[in-house]
Amino acid sequence: MVKAAVLYEQKNSLIIEDLDLDDPKAGEVLVKVGAAGICRSDRHYMHGDAPTALPIVLGHEGAGTVEAVGPGVTSVRPGQQVILSFVSSCGRCKSCITGNSQLCDAHAAAGAFMFDGTTRLHKGDTRVHHFGKTALFAEHTVVPEAAVVPIESNIGMDVAALIGCCVPTGVGAVTASANVQPGSTVAVIGCGGVGLNVVMGAALVNASKIIAVDISEAQLEFALKFGATHTVNASDKDPVAQVRELTDGKGADYTFEVFGSADTTKAAYDMAGKKGVVTIVGIAPVGAEAGINAVDMVRNEKTMRGTYYGSTHASVDMPKLVDMYLAGKLNLDDLVVRHYSLDQINEAYGDMDKGEIGRGVIMYG
Repeated sequence: MVKAAVLYEQKNSLIIEDLDLDDPKAGEVLVKVGAAGICRSDRHYMHGDAPTALPIVLGHEGAGTVEAVGPGVTSVRPGQQVILSFVSSCGRCKSCITGNSQLCDAHAAAGAFMFDGTTRLHKGDTRVHHFGKTALFAEHTVVPEAAVVPIESNIGMDVAALIGCCVPTGVGAVTASANVQPGSTVAVIGCGGVGLNVVMGAALVNASKIIAVDISEAQLEFALKFGATHTVNASDKDPVAQVRELTDGKGADYTFEVFGSADTTKAAYDMAGKKGVVTIVGIAPVGAEAGINAVDMVRNEKTMRGTYYGSTHASVDMPKLVDMYLAGKLNLDDLVVRHYSLDQINEAYGDMDKGEIGRGVIMYG
């Protein structure tokens, strides 16, 4: 049996209860979860902004310790600390073999099931799905071997958990997707966990101006701690006009949308100057569409693209991010502001909804 937080119905609270967890099959790993981040992506499914199979154990940002491995597993062994990836790349589909493992076709096709179309979690005869094939809002989880990334230096489980999602998504958006150049100007819309990592990524590559945009003054003040040089409060004035004013009327060289809405997507586009690169990081509700000035895109040669998981490759990039953290290049300690037990998970998401700064993390004993 394993204690877990289960979503039975969207727009309702998570239910804490015991579930049955099967042993790992061939190519799978049993992980004792050490920490799981409170990420807005899970909230989309809880709120009903995106469809999902039910019932389901959410949780996709986390770290833990390997307890057992199934037949054929060679990359990890019991006792190793690992970071979990919510994209278990198969290594064989077109996306994987062309260097885009974050877009793995087989992973997407299997959805909230394991690769063989079954689940390891169940309650009696009722199968319980695995969000991202990780299901980290549980004390233990069984995941594909591709979902576990071993790290050589043991670090705090709370910090390691963040390297499972918000760190590669944010930093990677800057370094792997947009390829922000030193000395350039950057605007970041949305200063939650991922947005703050975009800010840190921009500081890492020596952007000259890093403009944090949000509707919360507390979030904006917090962003200064992670490398923001300027802030724009979008709650009282036009954020596009403010960003243009801060960039001598030109617009930013690089803009990042990290909230997830049609309005902020359009704002990110409008903030970009000539030859500007607009990167959409946040996931908007299903069906959201943003109106873009098509003539402006041509005349000003703007580039607009999406990035998923920061266009990073978990097995390669997560160990690098650990090294950056250990070298003092990423301020992840200050990013973790609140710790919760699994029993407090609904409270944790309530704090997120209230706009509390920084990242909350579920800690397991």
